[in-house]
Order: sequence, then structure tokens, then C-alpha cells
Amino acid sequence: MLAVFTALVGLSIAPGRLGPLTTLATVLAIAAGAAAAGVLNMWYDADIDAVMNRTAMRPIPRGNISRFEALILGLILSGFAVVVLASATNFTAAALLAGTIAFYVAVYTAWLKRSTPQNIVIGGAAGAMPPVIGWVAATGEIGLEPIILFLIIFLWTPPHFWALALNRTDDYARAGVPMLPVVAGRAATTRQILIYSGLLVLASGLPWVLGFAGAIYGVIAAICGALFLALAFRLSGSISADRRAAHRLFAFSIFYLFVLFTALLVDHGSRSMRLHDARPGASARTELVPGAVRGAGVSVNLSTGQV
Repeated sequence: MLAVFTALVGLSIAPGRLGPLTTLATVLAIAAGAAAAGVLNMWYDADIDAVMNRTAMRPIPRGNISRFEALILGLILSGFAVVVLASATNFTAAALLAGTIAFYVAVYTAWLKRSTPQNIVIGGAAGAMPPVIGWVAATGEIGLEPIILFLIIFLWTPPHFWALALNRTDDYARAGVPMLPVVAGRAATTRQILIYSGLLVLASGLPWVLGFAGAIYGVIAAICGALFLALAFRLSGSISADRRAAHRLFAFSIFYLFVLFTALLVDHGSRSMRLHDARPGASARTELVPGAVRGAGVSVNLSTGQV
């Protein structure tokens, strides 16, 4: 859900505008792509899913669907998602979606997840792509804004998943997955969580600093960032028997990302309304000075285009 929501935000705040049906097709394609990646992940990870308490109730371990059926379903969903996005928007967005699915399955699931404790750090690039894909679907190109949104989710991923892994260490160890708490221990993991949390808070302020988000976003990002850091500090000082500190940070991290991107959406809507309300006034003032229109015609047109 967060992947689809962040894609929708990237699509909505982009300077390009899509019609309602195209927007619906774009969101549907990205949702299908996210589902495809999840299904292919479960296809490949069926062996370790069966021995982990957290994943033992997934469809393949329960016998509701075979691995082969999951593979076919994942491939069909992938093809559907890419074709629909290419048809509804542009080839660049479709290529990014195809690359994201391939990276998640081939690089993260099949390679990184079982080979390095930095699996979710590098693999987090796939989860950070949805707002970029949404932006490109609307504009046809990558700008600074979607790169910042990518950075925010990329830095959010390690503290989010490591907070979960701290309370699932036995599960991951039994499955042979080298998550950071399994390999490096609790102290090293909480220290890394604190570092990434600090970087995340700094990155989350960039939309306001760079001027593509306003005061509404800036205030919310500052408040939520302070709470995120407070929970990360509390986790770093907690004892190993205290599972609540890790659970609180994990739960809040979901809320944090949702609120942050909602603030971006609300802030963008508010700024767009102010610009829209200002235009009739500008037109009225121009009409009051008809002689000035011919002399300032080029200037007026340029300003309107820039807005």
C-alpha cells in the first residue's frame, strides 16, 4: 500500500497533468507491478518462508498455490503492469517499472537477501522507486524532486526493517538469512538504526529547503522527524529483553512515511490553489491597462509559462 501511495504522490505533485482515466491506469499498473514483485519474491523464497513464523502462513507454505503457479502469476502481472504503463503514459516510466521489478527479484531476493547483512540497504532502492515512476509517468523525465523522494524512502528502509528484524532475530537465523541483528547483534543494529534515522530526518527536510514544498510540509516533517529520532534514541538505550522499543519504532516508521507523503500532497494542493486563485487577479489587472498589453505581451506569456 505504501508503494502505491508514494507513487500516487509522485504522480500528483509532478508538473505534468494526466487525465482521470490515465491516472487510474497508471496507479493500477504500479499496483500490479508491486504485486508482481511480491508474488515473485514469495515464489523464490518459498523454502525459507516455510521455516519462518512471520511468513509460514503465506499461500505457498500453506499449500494454497504451487510455486509454479506463483511464478506464472508473477510473470503475467509483471507483463500486464509494464504494458499498461507504457500504453497509458510513456516508455521511460514503463522501463523504470520493469527495472524495479527485476532488481527486486533478481538482485535483492535472489542474491542480496541471503548473502549480506546490507541486503535491505541496497535492496531498498527497489522500494524507493515508486514516486520516481509516478513522476516520470506524468512528465516523461526524471527531475531533482523525485530523486529527493527516492532518497527519503531509501534512508527510511533500514531503520524500518531493522526495527522489525530485532524482534525476529531467531526467525531469520533459523532461515539462514543474514539480517544485521543476526550477524552483528543488537547493539550494532540499534547504532545503525540511529545513524540512518538521523540521515532520514535531514533528507526529509530537503523538499522544504529546495523549495518544492512549503511551510505545511516543513512543520510536519520537523515534528515527525523529532519523534522518529526520539524513538530511535530510546531503542538504542533499551535492553535486549525490551521488545516494545523496536516495535514502537517499526510501527511509527509506517505512520511517519505515510504522514510525510500526505503532507507533500496537501502542501502541493494548497500551493496550487493559491496560484490558481492569483491568476484571475493578474488577468483583471492586465485588462485595466489595455495599452500595456502589447508592450508587455512577451513578458506576460513567459511568466505564465513559468508558473
